[in-house]
Amino acid sequence: MTGAAFEGADDVVLPFSVEPLDVRGRVVRLGPSIDTILARHGYPDAVARVIGEAAALTVLLGTSLKFEGRFQLQTKTNGPITMIVVDFDAPDRIRATARFDADRLEALGTGTLRTGDLLGTGVLAMTIDRGPEFSRYQGVVPLEGGGFEEAAHQYFRQSEQIPTRVRLAVAEQFEAGRQSYRAGGLMVQFLPVSPERQRQGDFSPGDIPEGHPAHDAEPPSEDDAWVEAKSLVETIEDHELVDPGVSSERLLYRLFHERGVRVFNGIAVHEACRCSRERIIKMMRNFPEQDRRDMIGDNGRIEITCEFCSTVYDLDPREVEEEIARPDAG
Repeated sequence: MTGAAFEGADDVVLPFSVEPLDVRGRVVRLGPSIDTILARHGYPDAVARVIGEAAALTVLLGTSLKFEGRFQLQTKTNGPITMIVVDFDAPDRIRATARFDADRLEALGTGTLRTGDLLGTGVLAMTIDRGPEFSRYQGVVPLEGGGFEEAAHQYFRQSEQIPTRVRLAVAEQFEAGRQSYRAGGLMVQFLPVSPERQRQGDFSPGDIPEGHPAHDAEPPSEDDAWVEAKSLVETIEDHELVDPGVSSERLLYRLFHERGVRVFNGIAVHEACRCSRERIIKMMRNFPEQDRRDMIGDNGRIEITCEFCSTVYDLDPREVEEEIARPDAG
């Protein structure tokens, strides 16, 4: 197992490959970045854990982009958590926000809740935006009472046709009387040279017409290398993904040391919001003038709060109109 920069660090994605099994993957450990996001909003624990899973999955996928653009994960569901948005600005910035129904959440009680219980049913959209000169790509999968791991598997099976396994976990830790959050995730994909070896064997051969005898045909079997890799990933326990005493390198060694695992340079990520006064003005330019007037509060000012970082922008309506009216305003 080769070494890598940022060994054992938080807020780092570690790419790896296991060449004898024809698999590649990534491990992520989120510490201060996800804790900053969650602490800023004071989310209830159940909501914080779901956002943590979403953030870990977003970073696993977003850091695979080979260009400077944006990867966004967004849910829209009928559960107590009605919406989650996680933005990843390549190569290294993440932000997240969520909306939830506090009354419905309280009605579920204080017991252990599955991610699927909190999301309910709806859709998960994953969008890649390379900028104004390129078309956006969006993949959408249904959420049917399951969590983000299940949705990721379905996305890669249907949209990318790449055998994939994802594991996600979130945990609280207490140090010096302070509560903080950690999140972790691992993704492994089967990428052999031969496309024929990528065929997945979990599809039914179809219904047998009435009156016809059953046949012995079997769906294509899974490649032995992928079966082994998938089985190893499924042995991971949640605490191994978030325990600060178990580094990403050590976890990969535990899983794949018999086959040999190659680790590449880590990718550091951090929490950062893209909001700014200029972006706020640009957004307001799209509103009719009367709508902008309706935004003025009793104090004669316009106050806009960023849903991601909670920054409050206190704007003078006259200055806003002057900036919007400028011929060179973008």
